[in-house]
Amino acid sequence: MNAYWIATIGTSVIAFLLKYSGHSVPEKWLSHPRIQRVNTLIPIALLSALVAVQSFSEKSALMIDQRLVGLSVAMLALMLKAPFPVVVLSAALSSAAVYNWL
Repeated sequence: MNAYWIATIGTSVIAFLLKYSGHSVPEKWLSHPRIQRVNTLIPIALLSALVAVQSFSEKSALMIDQRLVGLSVAMLALMLKAPFPVVVLSAALSSAAVYNWL
């Protein structure tokens, strides 16, 4: 058994234990208003971090390219309350146009 198998089995066990411990938390703790407020904000923070990392980095370098244009157009469409398919298509088309122009 090499190091990759040990790492795979170890991370699997850790993931299982984390998931099991999450299901073992008493309901009383989870029903606290402060915990509920924090739990509603965690997905927003994670998605925002993912968008920032995917939009402004390539490997380990900071990049500003056509992705910034697509993200800006998407934010503008969201501020104008456009439907989600319009937001995605406008961002993709603007990013593609800048990519082909450069």
